Amino acid sequence: MQNLSPATVIGLFALLVLFALSGLLWLSHWLGGYRSQWDKEQPYECGIPPTGDARARMPVRFYVVAVSFLIFDIEAAFLFIWAVTYWELGAQGVIGACVFIMILLFGLIYEWRKGGLAWTPDKTTRGL
Repeated sequence: MQNLSPATVIGLFALLVLFALSGLLWLSHWLGGYRSQWDKEQPYECGIPPTGDARARMPVRFYVVAVSFLIFDIEAAFLFIWAVTYWELGAQGVIGACVFIMILLFGLIYEWRKGGLAWTPDKTTRGL
């Protein structure tokens, strides 16, 4: 195996994993079986019979908070990468990171002023 290229080794490993995965899936299907029953098909609601429609409308405010969380979570990932390569980047990297943080800070202030972080509607803010 020492004469093989790395791409060949990776390809052989991928084939081995694919073969093992398909074999295990086939084995679980063959051994497991499935018997459909009315109780098994019902959604689990902690012993309470389900009522109403599961597709209830959610206020936009929840989506705004979720997107804000994703944006600032990605910011943390970028800043972690910047912190790891701090010494290689030099002054240009520090200035770039500061500009990045300032842009996100202005976005956070804008969202805060518009009321995007408030859970209850406020009469003094417009928007969301």
